[in-house]
Amino acid sequence: MERQQISRIAHSAHPVAAPLSDGSVRRLLDQAVGDGTGRVLDLGCGEAPWLLRALAAHPRLRAVGVDTDAEALTLAQRAAETLGVAQRLGLHHQDAREFGLPEPFDVVLCVGATHAFGGLAPTLAAVARHLAPGGVALVGEGYWEREPDPAALAGLGGADPAEFADLPTTVARVVAEGWTPVQGHISSLREWDDYEWSWTGSLARWALDHPDHPDSAQAAAVAAEHRAGWLGGYRGTLGFVTLLLRRSA
Repeated sequence: MERQQISRIAHSAHPVAAPLSDGSVRRLLDQAVGDGTGRVLDLGCGEAPWLLRALAAHPRLRAVGVDTDAEALTLAQRAAETLGVAQRLGLHHQDAREFGLPEPFDVVLCVGATHAFGGLAPTLAAVARHLAPGGVALVGEGYWEREPDPAALAGLGGADPAEFADLPTTVARVVAEGWTPVQGHISSLREWDDYEWSWTGSLARWALDHPDHPDSAQAAAVAAEHRAGWLGGYRGTLGFVTLLLRRSA
């Protein structure tokens, strides 16, 4: 089973592919899109849950999503048609680093996908290239709640401690790149737990429901390994912050 397929199954029962509750997603979107008359871009959109929610709530909004997962984009298109918002959504099967349109966007999102650009700083640079003057960015990034121990790093697949910083340093780095936070959300432990139970549970449920599928055993093993790495490793160590940003004067 490909990594993208595992991710699609694992995220199938959660509002977005990040540790944010339904209410947190709604509040951040409402703050980002304002009166709902502009254009929104999601870099690394996956199945485009952020864009679909925004379009359904704001009938004058237009949106564009970019991702390398063709199947996720197909699912996003189907969902948009079901919601009746497909005419206001453009989807691009492309590396987000190479994406470009001549007209800038009023809102640019990149939540939980900074790895696609090689980290936080290059993500912010990419966002800036697409953002209209006076526009806002919504960027979600991990950070260390506390110094990661070997168990936490192992639970994250052998992560490098330098991959993230603590929260004050993370925000300071954003500011140093020429951005001003105008709002933000720090995911709670409950949001993290809901996200991780959903991630592992969805994959384990799929394996139980498809016992004869050739990938069933792999899906069950991945779910068990992920659950062990979370509960016995990085739970309470890895945090997640979502920042609403504007370019600094």
